[in-house]
Amino acid sequence: MNATPDMLATTLKMVAALALVLAGLGLFFYFSKRVMRKDIAAPGGKMIRVLASQYIGLKKNISLVEIPGAILVVGIAGDTIRLLTKIDDKTILDQIHDPGTGRITPSFSDHLNKITRRFTVSKNDQ
Repeated sequence: MNATPDMLATTLKMVAALALVLAGLGLFFYFSKRVMRKDIAAPGGKMIRVLASQYIGLKKNISLVEIPGAILVVGIAGDTIRLLTKIDDKTILDQIHDPGTGRITPSFSDHLNKITRRFTVSKNDQ
């Protein structure tokens, strides 16, 4: 009686089983990625867009982020993101979205100055 298994046959069985498991995992991830992408994506395109970003220091920046119905001004520092303000003024939104009017679209710093000016004026009035 030969109690020792044939090493070549055992190795081939183990490699074939490993290849079968890896192929199954690959197919699962491929199809789940395709199905999940269809469910999450918006029908009209991206729902969140970064309109502009301005660096203000090492690992610190301020960004304009567009979401449906408003534009958010967020501050990003390291691993922290904070909402600075929300732009929902119709005239400012129209200026940002309508580049074909012949006028120059204001830069990010112009928007930020206009917003901060509004806050400083309201604080001085009180």
